[in-house]
Amino acid sequence: MAGADAEVGMHEAKTHLSRLVARVAAGEEIVITRHGAPAARLVPVERPNRLAEVRGAWRGRVRLADDFDDVPPEIAEAFGLR
Repeated sequence: MAGADAEVGMHEAKTHLSRLVARVAAGEEIVITRHGAPAARLVPVERPNRLAEVRGAWRGRVRLADDFDDVPPEIAEAFGLR
């Protein structure tokens, strides 16, 4: 079968499902056959890019004051910045 890394029969799939799922989680694609004919395909789940969901999540919700980077004189003096 094109695209599949392995084919297994229905009985083997039922008997060794956890092993097959581990193989699929590692990136393998497995076709389950019934009487020699393809019946189902086990494929890895596409996981969303969590970083893409986080990046920019606060855009438009937070506003920084114009003087955000300005250090008050007493703080600057305490840290030896002036």
